[in-house]
Amino acid sequence: MALSAELLAILACPRCKNGVTLADDGSGLVCGVCRVKYPIRDDIPVMLVDEAQKIEEH
Repeated sequence: MALSAELLAILACPRCKNGVTLADDGSGLVCGVCRVKYPIRDDIPVMLVDEAQKIEEH
């Protein structure tokens, strides 16, 4: 089950309060400002700063 557009529209990064986007592979929510990804586990976004993973620079 994917996240609804309505839910995605109201979710924000807990660190900087900016909006998040769904990762290309659907594995998490990305904050482009903080450059982190919050995981999605069992279709539930885990929006905890301690759970965020740094996004690697390519």
